[in-house]
This record gives sequence, C-alpha cells and structure tokens, in this order.
Amino acid sequence: MNLPFKKRMYVIPAGCLAFILFFTVFGDKGLLRIVELRQDKDKIDSRLAEARNDNEKLKLEIVALKSDRRYLESIARKDFGLVRSNEVIYQFPQEKKQP
Repeated sequence: MNLPFKKRMYVIPAGCLAFILFFTVFGDKGLLRIVELRQDKDKIDSRLAEARNDNEKLKLEIVALKSDRRYLESIARKDFGLVRSNEVIYQFPQEKKQP
C-alpha cells in the first residue's frame, strides 16, 4: 500500500478536509444541531408569545372583575346561576328524544 508521494499529497489533505467537513455538519455544534436549536427557539418564542397574550387577557379580566360591576354580575349569572330578587325563573322539562 505504498502510494506515490504525489498521490499522498492529495489523499491526506482530502481526508483531513473530509474529517473537518463531517464534524462541521454532524458534530455536537455542527450545522444540523444549529438548525435544530433554531427550530426549538422558534417554538419556544411562539409559546412565549401565546403565554404573554394569555397573561394580558387575564390582567384585563382582573381589572374588569375589580372595577366593572356589570361584568361581575354577568359572570355570576352565567357561571353560578344567580338571579336578582325580583326575577322569575322558568324551567321547562327537556324533551326526551326517541330513536
């Protein structure tokens, strides 16, 4: 396996270049890992934006619950079924569906 000197001059640098290229693409800090990390960052950024949006909605709801009596009354009526003292509630029996 004695290669002539001229061939060795091409094979050794080509091997080193292939080795470096392999780790540049597939290594722990390679291009594929960078792409994967960027995708993860984009997902996390979108989740963060959703969480901030939800947080802002909750802050507005807190302010409305503290200051807006009509909103508070509508929540009490809808969620807890509360009524005023002068209101009449009508309950109708549900019809049974026949197959």
